[in-house]
Amino acid sequence: MHFNFMITFFLPVLAGLMYFFMALEVKRISKFRSMMFGEIGFKKIEVAFVMFGIYFITRPLQNIVGPHPMPLIINCIRQFFLMAVISPSILVAIFHWVPTPSGAPHSTKFAAYTIGILMGIIFVLLNTIAVSGSKILSTWGNIKIYDPVWFQSDTSMIQLILIHLICQFVSPVGFLLLAAAYVRHRRHNYQLANIYNLIPSKWKYLEASLIIFACSFLIAGFTAIFGTYYTYIWSIYFIGAIISGIFEMKSIKLPPREVPSDLK
Repeated sequence: MHFNFMITFFLPVLAGLMYFFMALEVKRISKFRSMMFGEIGFKKIEVAFVMFGIYFITRPLQNIVGPHPMPLIINCIRQFFLMAVISPSILVAIFHWVPTPSGAPHSTKFAAYTIGILMGIIFVLLNTIAVSGSKILSTWGNIKIYDPVWFQSDTSMIQLILIHLICQFVSPVGFLLLAAAYVRHRRHNYQLANIYNLIPSKWKYLEASLIIFACSFLIAGFTAIFGTYYTYIWSIYFIGAIISGIFEMKSIKLPPREVPSDLK
């Protein structure tokens, strides 16, 4: 009982606070590094971290505000926010942050947000079909933890489940992997300079953080759908988000050159 409570409350709140801290660090470092990586790119990364913080720290509301339909409503709002706003923002931010002659094209931004919004709408529609009730997962004192129930009437459709997974594979997973692929491409094609000789290392940590985050979503999702459902499996992507954040902070804080004179 207490373990379910810890998973439901402690891990998402910890992940949310970590991303808020990362946003503050990006804001601080951007004062020194914006000339090199671009003020727009740093600002977008900062905003993306704040949004991730909001996404994670609001997770407990899904379980404590009351029975059905409240868990469904909050889950739909949070997931639409992730799929239609946060994930496209991360991809666009990477296109801005990784140095390019002109930054992210407007067509790329339009396509990213359009696809994200479309996937979010499909996800919400499927969720309203699949979730038909809620159950009390556990109690702690006067607090009752509710969890959505899929296909309460035992009329589950594998087609709906697969579409549900495909939407999440496109956004956020696909966007995160595409961002990682772009960083990897830039890293392997970087013309090593005497001044900015640590840039490939910075991008290596950034690439790792994006892959870890994407894979944690994949593993948690497939485990929940095709395995036996337990609340603690969602700790997979909470922990994945925390580990990803650690790699991301390493990327951000690593100086672009050896023995830097800034940030001292």
